[in-house]
Amino acid sequence: MNADLAVIGAGPAGLCAAIEAARRGVKVLVIDENDRPGGQLFLQTHKFFGSRHHMAGVRGFHIGNDLLEEAKHEGIEILLNTTVWGVFPDNRVAFTREDDKQGSVIAKNILIATGALEKGIFFKGWTKPGVMGAGAAQKMMHVHRVLPGGKVLVVGSGNVGLIVSYQLAQAGAVVSGVIEALPEVSGYQVHAGKIRRMSIPIMTSHTIVEALGNGQVEGAVLARAGADFRIVEGTEFEVSCDLIILAVGLRPFDELLRALGVEMAYISGLGGFVPLHDENLETSKRGVYVAGDITGIEEANTAMDEGRLAGVAVAEKLGRLDLSKAEELKSDIRRRLANLRIGSYGRQRAEGKQEVLAALRERKGA
Repeated sequence: MNADLAVIGAGPAGLCAAIEAARRGVKVLVIDENDRPGGQLFLQTHKFFGSRHHMAGVRGFHIGNDLLEEAKHEGIEILLNTTVWGVFPDNRVAFTREDDKQGSVIAKNILIATGALEKGIFFKGWTKPGVMGAGAAQKMMHVHRVLPGGKVLVVGSGNVGLIVSYQLAQAGAVVSGVIEALPEVSGYQVHAGKIRRMSIPIMTSHTIVEALGNGQVEGAVLARAGADFRIVEGTEFEVSCDLIILAVGLRPFDELLRALGVEMAYISGLGGFVPLHDENLETSKRGVYVAGDITGIEEANTAMDEGRLAGVAVAEKLGRLDLSKAEELKSDIRRRLANLRIGSYGRQRAEGKQEVLAALRERKGA
């Protein structure tokens, strides 16, 4: 099997890259381990905000459906229930199908858009049934139509924690509170405002001490957290809950990049170790591109635009776009990305991206 572009990951970044490239006549193969493409978009029931380019006012799962229709229209081949277990220097991507059959594709270019993994925290009772990550709760609700708990405590006030709290409340759960070890809410205020209007308390400078219950979660012990994030002795108190959601951050899912030997750098503003890449999202390995949360934890809109940028760059590289048209398209996408990275939250990401470019230039010059 051969392709001009093999895309690993059928989330928002991967699909947008595939669509942009296929529109220009690039032969694209998309591979994903899940049973449906679209990634996190199908876990998002809230309306997006921003500009019309970023589908403001449209719910995430509707955007996912639109992207699938576009991919179908462009004739993009998508292998689902397929796990990529190796990417090799000759640009061979090896995978295992659902029926355990092995396969591979040799691609002129590879885009790795595997997204992010949830982080966890450890506390007494953290392995009890009833403690789960935010992504698992969202999948139970929005894919399997199962409410994961009746009375919920959410740990973490980043965008994921705030959004899952809102979604749980909409689905009929009682959200007893959102706790945050930092002294302020760490997600967008637009999301915090939604849950405050639903009378869901947000307790900053608080952390979880223990999950209570005999064989399953029946409550939790909370306490104030000091400036050093340590528990303030004597401030412990109990809350009733049957589900504890952990929404304490994400990290880039970078295992394939590491196996391939792509140069990495630790940048805290982007969530951990990220691949070094240039303005076209090409990594230190020629012909290997990245897009989405694997390049640093941001938002779905950013992931989609990074995917579009990578797709245009690959089409240009393969001679399917002339230089002037490619530059026009890329400049427009970069301008939209810059607009997404304004404000205190976005600025941290923008500075992290500049660190990535500077680190790559430094290593090339060494």
